[in-house]
Amino acid sequence: MGLSRISLALVICILGLGVIELCYAQTTPQDFLAPHNRARAEVGVGPMTWDDSVAAYARNYANQRQGDCKLVHSGGPYGENIAWSSGDLSAAGAVGMWVAEKSLYDYYSNKCVGQNPMGCLHYTQVVWRKSTRLGCAKVRCNSGGSFVICNYNPPGNYIGQRPYQELAISI
Repeated sequence: MGLSRISLALVICILGLGVIELCYAQTTPQDFLAPHNRARAEVGVGPMTWDDSVAAYARNYANQRQGDCKLVHSGGPYGENIAWSSGDLSAAGAVGMWVAEKSLYDYYSNKCVGQNPMGCLHYTQVVWRKSTRLGCAKVRCNSGGSFVICNYNPPGNYIGQRPYQELAISI
């Protein structure tokens, strides 16, 4: 009794011996939404929802970057975060990089801290309370790397505005 190709791939995934792409043949909206919404919940911001129109915009732009994988923003109508990796960057990995900038954001001064004055803007876009619709895409670049883009509607990161209201802590 032999294993079918699909069954064999499933066994490899379950055992953790396979290439991650075998387990995750495509990147789903939930793969992007879940880490965004976890970061938002941590600061008391409501969840985002997937927007197919915003995702189509992201997909179109990601396809344009497939040939060179350059970290160049689209300049479009949405808020935007982009990421690149020389390997296979997952949706959660890209969002995780942006959320890791949380330590560079000082809520009280409403500024990024550290040597890079814009070093937390990916994070603040993730948790921007007025951004409620999300669309993302990932492409494997011709070089073998990955390009990931998430677009946010309405956009965020407006000068003088805070991304969220700090949670009140009762003692």
